[in-house]
Amino acid sequence: MNDTATTVTSQDDARSLRKTRVGEVVSDKMDKTIVVKSITRVPHPLFGKIVKQVKKFHVHDEKNEAKVGDRVSIMETRPLSRLKRWRLVEVIRH
Repeated sequence: MNDTATTVTSQDDARSLRKTRVGEVVSDKMDKTIVVKSITRVPHPLFGKIVKQVKKFHVHDEKNEAKVGDRVSIMETRPLSRLKRWRLVEVIRH
């Protein structure tokens, strides 16, 4: 007799667990793909000084709506290609 409880999660609960980032569009030269630069500020482990860490993400942009210089919000998703693991949520500022 197994007493395993199954938890049913709604689609909104599953989406809320996905990582989100805000960054700046660096490149829009590819079709339906943009490159977003995200800057994270973290303290140095030994010295404690705040250091900027820059990471670039290849993001799926279905409607080709983001342009270079735009500030965008992105969300983690299933693998869409070799490099794309993120999708565009919204363009925050042009």
